[in-house]
Amino acid sequence: MGRKVKCIFLSFLSAWLLVARESEQISGDDGGWSSGNHSLTDEGPCNIDVKHHTSLTYSQFLEQYAYTKPVILKGITDNTRFRFLCSKYNLLREYSENTVRLSTANTHSYRKVDVPFDEFVKFLLRPQSVDTLGSETLYFFGDNNFTEWHALFDEYDTPPYKIPHTSPAYSFGIAGPGTGVPFHWHGPGYSEVIYGRKRWFLYPPDEEPEFHPNHTTLTWVREFYPSLGIHQRPLECTIRPGEVLYFPDRWWHATLNLDTSVFISTFLG
Repeated sequence: MGRKVKCIFLSFLSAWLLVARESEQISGDDGGWSSGNHSLTDEGPCNIDVKHHTSLTYSQFLEQYAYTKPVILKGITDNTRFRFLCSKYNLLREYSENTVRLSTANTHSYRKVDVPFDEFVKFLLRPQSVDTLGSETLYFFGDNNFTEWHALFDEYDTPPYKIPHTSPAYSFGIAGPGTGVPFHWHGPGYSEVIYGRKRWFLYPPDEEPEFHPNHTTLTWVREFYPSLGIHQRPLECTIRPGEVLYFPDRWWHATLNLDTSVFISTFLG
């Protein structure tokens, strides 16, 4: 093999290995966000309707779910490109110097902390301890700077079932296993998992759940949930990448990330 041909071959091989290594970091099932042995194993039951987009028309969605009860939708969007961009490798490459705003994960404390995204991922994105209070838990969800993140959000394919007289607003988040938000309510919306698994608990507007305002969802699941009677149990399900949960207006809901999770909600205001 001539020297020139050999150099070209070695350059090609080097480039191929680099692409392969980056592709492995990006295209794995966990997007590089794996939390190892820290993931939670209890996915709980699933008693929420699950529908594929081919079996649910828009009019059926409005009649059966939009105003009455939650539903999990499969195949409703194709966010392969968005998922690719949300790998750990890609987000750190593009947004490491961006500032993200963290907030406390409870219903009474409104502490906000601004940190570089790189610092959040390296030092603050970790599993939740069951004895940590909500006021001590910093959670990255919402408070997104749309000027800085618009290129990413432009790639997201919003669920197509619209609620009349509402407009969508995105909230993007990344969180470690055991984290989540305690029970609260607001307007209707969608939530899609990009990486990881997220367990949801929901009650209708007239059934306010019992929960301590400064306890995390993990504490509620470990200490209070087992004592609930059969008729006190919430609607619940664990959703996985590519699945979208819809929740109606004013429904109580809490979440628990079982893995390090990347997720995005579309709030309909």
